[in-house]
Amino acid sequence: MAEESAPRTDVDTVTVLLVDDHPMFLDGLRGVFLPQDGFRVVGVATSAEEAVAVCRRTAPQVVVLDLGLPDGSGIDVTRRMLDDRPDVKVLVLSMSDDDENVLAAMRAGAHGYLVKGADREEILTAMRTVARGGAVFSPRVALRLRTFFDSLAAAPGRSAFPELTPRELEILGLLAAGLDYRQIARKLTITDKTVRNHVTNIFAKLQVNDRAQAIVRARNAGLGVDVPPPRAHG
Repeated sequence: MAEESAPRTDVDTVTVLLVDDHPMFLDGLRGVFLPQDGFRVVGVATSAEEAVAVCRRTAPQVVVLDLGLPDGSGIDVTRRMLDDRPDVKVLVLSMSDDDENVLAAMRAGAHGYLVKGADREEILTAMRTVARGGAVFSPRVALRLRTFFDSLAAAPGRSAFPELTPRELEILGLLAAGLDYRQIARKLTITDKTVRNHVTNIFAKLQVNDRAQAIVRARNAGLGVDVPPPRAHG
Protein backbone atom coordinates (compact mmCIF):
# COMPACT_ATOMS: atom_id res chain seq x y z
CA MET A 1 0.00 0.00 0.00
CA ALA A 2 1.58 3.27 -1.08
CA GLU A 3 2.04 6.26 1.17
CA GLU A 4 -0.81 8.73 1.37
CA SER A 5 1.16 11.93 0.95
CA ALA A 6 4.63 13.40 0.83
CA PRO A 7 6.60 14.08 4.03
CA ARG A 8 5.36 17.09 5.98
CA THR A 9 6.87 20.54 6.05
CA ASP A 10 4.75 21.93 8.91
CA VAL A 11 6.98 21.79 11.99
CA ASP A 12 3.93 21.97 14.29
CA THR A 13 2.46 18.74 12.94
CA VAL A 14 3.68 15.27 13.90
CA THR A 15 3.91 12.99 10.89
CA VAL A 16 2.75 9.40 11.39
CA LEU A 17 3.22 6.07 9.63
CA LEU A 18 0.64 3.38 10.45
CA VAL A 19 1.61 -0.29 10.16
CA ASP A 20 -0.98 -3.05 10.58
CA ASP A 21 -2.13 -5.94 8.39
CA HIS A 22 -5.84 -5.50 9.18
CA PRO A 23 -7.41 -2.97 6.75
CA MET A 24 -10.43 -2.26 8.97
CA PHE A 25 -8.21 -1.56 11.98
CA LEU A 26 -6.00 0.67 9.81
CA ASP A 27 -9.03 2.66 8.67
CA GLY A 28 -10.16 3.16 12.24
CA LEU A 29 -6.68 4.12 13.38
CA ARG A 30 -6.31 6.61 10.54
CA GLY A 31 -9.32 8.48 11.90
CA VAL A 32 -7.62 8.88 15.29
CA PHE A 33 -4.84 11.11 13.97
CA LEU A 34 -6.47 14.29 12.69
CA PRO A 35 -4.65 17.50 11.64
CA GLN A 36 -6.56 19.54 14.23
CA ASP A 37 -4.99 17.34 16.92
CA GLY A 38 -1.48 18.00 15.58
CA PHE A 39 -0.95 14.79 13.57
CA ARG A 40 -0.81 13.93 9.88
CA VAL A 41 -0.72 10.40 8.49
CA VAL A 42 1.90 10.34 5.73
CA GLY A 43 1.88 6.61 5.05
CA VAL A 44 0.31 3.25 5.75
CA ALA A 45 1.74 -0.26 5.37
CA THR A 46 0.36 -3.75 5.82
CA SER A 47 3.57 -5.82 5.82
CA ALA A 48 7.08 -5.74 7.25
CA GLU A 49 8.85 -5.06 3.95
CA GLU A 50 6.35 -2.38 2.97
CA ALA A 51 6.68 -0.72 6.38
CA VAL A 52 10.45 -0.38 6.06
CA ALA A 53 10.18 0.94 2.50
CA VAL A 54 7.43 3.47 3.29
CA CYS A 55 9.29 4.66 6.39
CA ARG A 56 12.36 5.25 4.25
CA ARG A 57 10.38 7.24 1.67
CA THR A 58 8.12 9.31 3.92
CA ALA A 59 10.46 9.95 6.88
CA PRO A 60 7.73 10.00 9.56
CA GLN A 61 8.41 11.23 13.06
CA VAL A 62 6.40 8.45 14.72
CA VAL A 63 5.51 4.93 13.57
CA VAL A 64 2.49 3.16 15.09
CA LEU A 65 3.35 -0.50 14.65
CA ASP A 66 1.65 -3.85 15.14
CA LEU A 67 4.01 -6.73 16.00
CA GLY A 68 2.14 -9.45 14.12
CA LEU A 69 2.83 -8.87 10.41
CA PRO A 70 2.35 -11.50 7.70
CA ASP A 71 5.94 -11.46 6.42
CA GLY A 72 7.95 -10.77 9.55
CA SER A 73 8.09 -9.58 13.14
CA GLY A 74 7.40 -6.02 14.18
CA ILE A 75 10.46 -6.34 16.42
CA ASP A 76 12.69 -6.78 13.35
CA VAL A 77 10.86 -3.95 11.60
CA THR A 78 11.60 -1.66 14.55
CA ARG A 79 15.31 -2.47 14.37
CA ARG A 80 15.45 -1.96 10.62
CA MET A 81 13.62 1.35 10.77
CA LEU A 82 15.93 2.65 13.48
CA ASP A 83 18.98 1.50 11.53
CA ASP A 84 17.71 3.59 8.60
CA ARG A 85 16.43 6.52 10.63
CA PRO A 86 17.70 6.66 14.24
CA ASP A 87 15.47 9.67 14.94
CA VAL A 88 12.18 7.87 14.25
CA LYS A 89 10.01 7.03 17.27
CA VAL A 90 8.15 3.70 17.36
CA LEU A 91 4.94 3.15 19.33
CA VAL A 92 3.89 -0.50 19.40
CA LEU A 93 0.12 -1.09 19.32
CA SER A 94 -0.40 -4.83 19.67
CA MET A 95 -2.87 -7.47 20.82
CA SER A 96 -0.09 -9.14 22.82
CA ASP A 97 1.24 -7.86 26.13
CA ASP A 98 3.36 -10.86 27.16
CA ASP A 99 6.72 -10.17 28.79
CA GLU A 100 8.76 -11.55 25.90
CA ASN A 101 7.23 -9.22 23.30
CA VAL A 102 7.27 -6.14 25.51
CA LEU A 103 10.93 -6.62 26.47
CA ALA A 104 11.93 -7.45 22.89
CA ALA A 105 10.24 -4.27 21.66
CA MET A 106 12.06 -2.21 24.27
CA ARG A 107 15.41 -3.77 23.36
CA ALA A 108 14.73 -3.08 19.67
CA GLY A 109 14.28 0.61 20.49
CA ALA A 110 10.51 1.13 20.76
CA HIS A 111 9.53 4.22 22.76
CA GLY A 112 6.11 2.96 23.80
CA TYR A 113 3.85 -0.07 24.01
CA LEU A 114 0.06 0.01 24.08
CA VAL A 115 -2.39 -2.86 23.92
CA LYS A 116 -5.06 -2.74 21.22
CA GLY A 117 -8.26 -1.62 22.84
CA ALA A 118 -6.71 1.57 24.19
CA ASP A 119 -9.11 4.48 23.71
CA ARG A 120 -8.50 7.45 21.42
CA GLU A 121 -7.28 9.83 24.12
CA GLU A 122 -4.85 7.24 25.49
CA ILE A 123 -3.39 6.73 22.02
CA LEU A 124 -3.10 10.47 21.34
CA THR A 125 -1.48 11.12 24.72
CA ALA A 126 0.99 8.30 24.10
CA MET A 127 1.79 9.67 20.64
CA ARG A 128 2.50 13.14 21.97
CA THR A 129 4.76 11.69 24.66
CA VAL A 130 6.64 9.49 22.18
CA ALA A 131 6.98 12.31 19.65
CA ARG A 132 8.73 14.39 22.33
CA GLY A 133 11.16 11.55 22.98
CA GLY A 134 9.47 10.15 26.07
CA ALA A 135 8.50 6.56 26.80
CA VAL A 136 4.96 5.40 27.53
CA PHE A 137 3.28 2.10 28.37
CA SER A 138 -0.35 1.23 28.93
CA PRO A 139 -1.25 0.57 32.59
CA ARG A 140 -1.55 -3.18 31.93
CA VAL A 141 1.87 -3.34 30.25
CA ALA A 142 3.46 -1.18 32.95
CA LEU A 143 2.13 -3.53 35.64
CA ARG A 144 3.52 -6.57 33.80
CA LEU A 145 6.90 -4.88 33.45
CA ARG A 146 7.01 -4.00 37.13
CA THR A 147 6.10 -7.57 38.10
CA PHE A 148 8.69 -8.95 35.70
CA PHE A 149 11.53 -6.75 36.96
CA ASP A 150 10.56 -7.34 40.59
CA SER A 151 10.81 -11.09 39.96
CA LEU A 152 14.20 -10.63 38.34
CA ALA A 153 15.47 -8.64 41.29
CA ALA A 154 14.44 -11.46 43.61
CA ALA A 155 15.78 -14.23 41.37
CA PRO A 156 18.80 -16.25 42.53
CA GLY A 157 21.96 -15.08 40.80
CA ARG A 158 20.65 -11.69 39.71
CA SER A 159 22.86 -9.80 42.18
CA ALA A 160 25.77 -12.19 41.57
CA PHE A 161 25.65 -11.80 37.78
CA PRO A 162 24.29 -8.31 36.99
CA GLU A 163 26.15 -8.34 33.68
CA LEU A 164 23.97 -11.14 32.29
CA THR A 165 20.73 -10.52 30.42
CA PRO A 166 17.56 -12.22 31.73
CA ARG A 167 17.80 -14.88 29.00
CA GLU A 168 21.51 -15.52 29.73
CA LEU A 169 20.77 -15.86 33.44
CA GLU A 170 17.98 -18.31 32.64
CA ILE A 171 20.28 -20.42 30.46
CA LEU A 172 23.06 -20.36 33.07
CA GLY A 173 20.57 -21.66 35.63
CA LEU A 174 19.56 -24.51 33.33
CA LEU A 175 23.21 -25.39 32.72
CA ALA A 176 23.72 -25.46 36.48
CA ALA A 177 20.73 -27.83 36.76
CA GLY A 178 22.47 -30.29 34.45
CA LEU A 179 20.67 -29.69 31.16
CA ASP A 180 22.65 -29.94 27.95
CA TYR A 181 22.32 -27.51 25.03
CA ARG A 182 19.67 -29.53 23.22
CA GLN A 183 17.55 -29.92 26.36
CA ILE A 184 17.81 -26.18 27.04
CA ALA A 185 16.79 -25.40 23.45
CA ARG A 186 13.78 -27.69 23.75
CA LYS A 187 12.74 -26.25 27.11
CA LEU A 188 12.99 -22.62 25.95
CA THR A 189 11.67 -23.31 22.42
CA ILE A 190 14.76 -21.88 20.73
CA THR A 191 17.40 -23.40 18.45
CA ASP A 192 20.55 -25.19 19.56
CA LYS A 193 22.56 -22.50 17.78
CA THR A 194 20.84 -19.76 19.77
CA VAL A 195 21.66 -21.57 23.02
CA ARG A 196 25.31 -21.90 21.99
CA ASN A 197 25.47 -18.21 21.12
CA HIS A 198 24.09 -17.30 24.54
CA VAL A 199 26.52 -19.67 26.26
CA THR A 200 29.45 -18.08 24.39
CA ASN A 201 28.33 -14.67 25.68
CA ILE A 202 27.94 -16.06 29.21
CA PHE A 203 31.50 -17.47 29.17
CA ALA A 204 32.88 -14.14 27.97
CA LYS A 205 30.99 -12.09 30.56
CA LEU A 206 31.88 -14.44 33.43
CA GLN A 207 35.45 -14.83 32.15
CA VAL A 208 35.33 -18.61 32.31
CA ASN A 209 36.76 -21.09 29.84
CA ASP A 210 34.19 -23.89 29.82
CA ARG A 211 30.85 -25.20 31.07
CA ALA A 212 32.36 -26.75 34.19
CA GLN A 213 33.70 -23.42 35.44
CA ALA A 214 30.43 -21.65 34.58
CA ILE A 215 28.39 -24.30 36.42
CA VAL A 216 30.55 -24.04 39.55
CA ARG A 217 30.06 -20.27 39.66
CA ALA A 218 26.34 -20.61 38.99
CA ARG A 219 25.78 -23.19 41.74
CA ASN A 220 27.81 -21.13 44.22
CA ALA A 221 25.36 -18.28 43.51
CA GLY A 222 22.35 -20.54 44.09
CA LEU A 223 21.38 -21.15 40.48
CA GLY A 224 20.06 -24.48 39.28
CA VAL A 225 19.00 -25.80 42.67
CA ASP A 226 15.25 -25.32 42.06
CA VAL A 227 15.18 -26.69 38.49
CA PRO A 228 14.15 -30.35 38.15
CA PRO A 229 16.99 -32.45 36.68
CA PRO A 230 16.50 -33.70 33.11
CA ARG A 231 14.74 -37.04 32.79
CA ALA A 232 16.60 -39.89 31.22
CA HIS A 233 15.20 -41.26 27.98
CA GLY A 234 14.75 -44.88 27.15
